[in-house]
Amino acid sequence: MKTALSILGWIAVVGTLAPLLHTDKWWIRIFDFPRPQLLALGILAVVGLLATHNFRSMGVPARTLALSLLAACGYQMYRILPYLPVFSPQVLATSDASLRSPVSLLVANVLMTNRKAAEFLELVKREEPDVVLVVETDDWWEKQLRSLETEYRHHLKCPLDNTYGILFYTRLELVDSEIRFLLEDDIPSVYARIRLPRGELVDFYGLHPEPPSTFQDTDERDAELLLVGREAKNASHPVIVAGDLNDVAWSHTTRLFQRTSGLLDPRIGRGMYNTYHADLPFLRLPIDHVFHSADFHLVEMKRLGHFGSDHFPIFIQLDLEPRKVERQPTPQPDQEDLEEAEEMIEKER
Repeated sequence: MKTALSILGWIAVVGTLAPLLHTDKWWIRIFDFPRPQLLALGILAVVGLLATHNFRSMGVPARTLALSLLAACGYQMYRILPYLPVFSPQVLATSDASLRSPVSLLVANVLMTNRKAAEFLELVKREEPDVVLVVETDDWWEKQLRSLETEYRHHLKCPLDNTYGILFYTRLELVDSEIRFLLEDDIPSVYARIRLPRGELVDFYGLHPEPPSTFQDTDERDAELLLVGREAKNASHPVIVAGDLNDVAWSHTTRLFQRTSGLLDPRIGRGMYNTYHADLPFLRLPIDHVFHSADFHLVEMKRLGHFGSDHFPIFIQLDLEPRKVERQPTPQPDQEDLEEAEEMIEKER
C-alpha cells in the first residue's frame, strides 16, 4: 500500500512540474490537460500517506513526498480555481430584457466516424443558433448537414477525411469570408466578417488545430492560436474566436493567447464546461472554447447533450454593447509575453 501511494504521489508531483518547462514537446505538454485529475490523485495520495504514516516519524523520502504533494495540490488548485463559480466572472452577464444586439453560436466537434447526424440536426433545430461551427467533418457529414442550408444561407465548407474538416453556417449576412490554411496545408480554419441585424460587424475565427499526441508536438497548434490572437488584437471590429482548440483553458498557451489577444473567457467564474471526453466522465476537460472581445456581455452559455460524438457541443449567446466595453477589463500582456508569442509564430511561419 505504501509503495502504491508513493508511486501515485510522484506521478501527481511530476505531472504538476512538467508543464512548467514551457516546451512544445508533446510528452511534456500532455500534462497541461489533466489538472483536475492530477489534483484528485494528489489529494488521494497525500491523504493515504498521512493515514499510513505518522508525519513526525516519517522518513525523509516520505516526508519529502508529502510536502511535495501539498505544494502540487496547491498549485493545481491555483490554476483551476478561476474556472470555478467561487471566482469573479471575467465576463459580465446581461438579461434578456436588456439585449441590444444579440448573437448566438453553437460549436461542435461531431467525431468524424459518428453517424448520428439526425441527432445533431435536431439539436441545432432546438437551439436555433445564429452561427454553427462544426469540426471533424468529412464528405459524409457535409452531405448530412446540407439541410441546414435552407435556413443558414451563408456557409463555408471544407470537408476532409483527416479529422480536420470544418463547416460553418450562419443565417446572418457575411461581408467577407474565407477558408484559410494558416500554417499547415491540411488544417483549415474559418474567417468570417458577420453583419449583425442592427448593422454592426463582427470578426469571427473558427479553429481546430492539431492536439499534442505521439510524435506530434504543440508548436503548430500554439502558433496558430497565437497568430489568430495577434489578428484579434489588431481587429477594428468586435471579435469572436471559437472551436475545438485541442488545448485546455488553463494551459500556458491559452493564457498567453488571452493576454496577447485581449479576449475574454466567459467560463471564468462560471464553471469549466468540460466538453471532452463525452463517454468518460472522470476524464472530461474543457477543450472546446469561445473567446470574445470586451464589446460583448454574456446572455447564456451551456454545454449541450450527447449525440454520439466524443465531444459535447457548446451553445453561447452574447450581446454586443460597445458602449460598456470599459466595464470589462481585458487581459494585458507584458513585453515578455509579446516576445514569446512572436517567437512562437515566426518559428512556424
